[in-house]
Amino acid sequence: MSELERSNLYNEDLAPVPLERRTWGMWNIAALWVGMAVCIPTYMLAGGLIKSGMSWSQALITITLGNLIVLVPMMLNAHAGTRYGIPFPVLLRASFGTKGANVPALMRAMVACGWFGIQTWIGGSAIYSLLAVLVGFEPATADDHIAWLGLSLGQFGCFLLFWTINIAIILKGIESIRMLETLAAPFLLLIGLGLLIWAISEGGGLGKILSAETVQRVRAGQASAEQDGTFNFWAVFWPSLTGMVGFWATLSLNIPDFTRYARSQKDQLLGQLIGLPFSMAFYSFIGIAVTCATVVIFGEAIWDPVQLLARFTNPVVVVVSLFTLTVATLSTNIAANVVSPANDFSNLSPRRISFKMGGMITGVIGIVIMPWRLLSDLDAYIFTWLLGYGALLGSIAGVMLTDYYLVKRRQLVPAELYSPTGRYSYGGGGWNWRALVALAIGIGPNVPGFLFKASNGEIKVPSFFTGLYDYAWFLSLILAGLSHFVLSKAFDPGIGMPLAAPLEPTIDEGEV
Repeated sequence: MSELERSNLYNEDLAPVPLERRTWGMWNIAALWVGMAVCIPTYMLAGGLIKSGMSWSQALITITLGNLIVLVPMMLNAHAGTRYGIPFPVLLRASFGTKGANVPALMRAMVACGWFGIQTWIGGSAIYSLLAVLVGFEPATADDHIAWLGLSLGQFGCFLLFWTINIAIILKGIESIRMLETLAAPFLLLIGLGLLIWAISEGGGLGKILSAETVQRVRAGQASAEQDGTFNFWAVFWPSLTGMVGFWATLSLNIPDFTRYARSQKDQLLGQLIGLPFSMAFYSFIGIAVTCATVVIFGEAIWDPVQLLARFTNPVVVVVSLFTLTVATLSTNIAANVVSPANDFSNLSPRRISFKMGGMITGVIGIVIMPWRLLSDLDAYIFTWLLGYGALLGSIAGVMLTDYYLVKRRQLVPAELYSPTGRYSYGGGGWNWRALVALAIGIGPNVPGFLFKASNGEIKVPSFFTGLYDYAWFLSLILAGLSHFVLSKAFDPGIGMPLAAPLEPTIDEGEV
């Protein structure tokens, strides 16, 4: 056993991926994004924007622009994963220290646990609706709910069933995830097209279902401000754009967890460019068009596709569609919401917590948070949940990007990332206070605005801070990045640049 393998910061799941195991090509990366982006939250994403007064085209442009923006830090952070073969929490050690890395890693992990719970609830709901069609029972109403739980026993049972399926797959390892995403991607796209064709055919054509009159019916009278000329597009656009960036702010951090398996920088760059913006725009448009069609067909707007499919009378259509939604939710949940926290929890104690155990911890937390309560309101979903965690994660991204590109100039020594006394221990303590202070500086200005939003205005704060909060992710990224750069120059940690090439092989083709 080598000295590296004896380190208490090392286990096989966190170790650099050797060149022979870097087998993910461009289409694997693109399929990964299709599998993650084609999901029910993406389908529902435009709902809150349209209800806020946007037209369908404004909502779609806002979603697409947000994903193009978040693609930039996504690609930049992905570079280190491909070059050195290291996962997200190990990369964090370079900037925050071998112990300090646990702070941002746990911040990221807890957000992923929230998303894991949300997606698991959605998948469980699809299974519940599927069983209702197959068995023929009436879905539970609020009167059937267990008071403290907020669900019926059957709904909770389906939630646990889908939870078990997720955990079973993650226990099989990263290669099973690659296979799942590759197989699911084309299937999900075809089903999406089928749903769009149905909406256009049954709704009387694309022109009718996307008309201003139909969109107004979707809003159900909530856009009167637009009609009387007082609707302020920009007042809605900026917080909405921040929310759209926040949607994948998690993956913009831990994307090295996947690109460490990429064959080249070109593969990870093109794969992400092809996969993310297209999938998000395509599936969001399907959500808009189909929901508008429901107003024409059923007389009311149905944003939740699970509820929509329950309206269909053909059992074969219902079963196939709900099965598809289940697969879509599964492929998103496994890749986006389990891989990162599993690695992050493992980073706490690599000798005691494996990737699989980290996945189990994620699953337990996903149950405890009662995710069905987070999805009770579309506006809260976008403006509290997405904006709130985006503010936190923007700060982490600012520190990571500044450190890797401006402070360390993309030069790392992977072996020392696993050493408790190496250069990334920052003097032996394991904490780089500069990065942690910068993280706090980036988060701080957004805390008052978050408290105001999260309490629905019950907690009063100066309007200045509520205005700042509309730009939470951008503000935190810039503040944290600048602060880290200034502190690193003013208080040189003294670790120096690597004097020789890293011990582990690197991939430099097509560098960013």
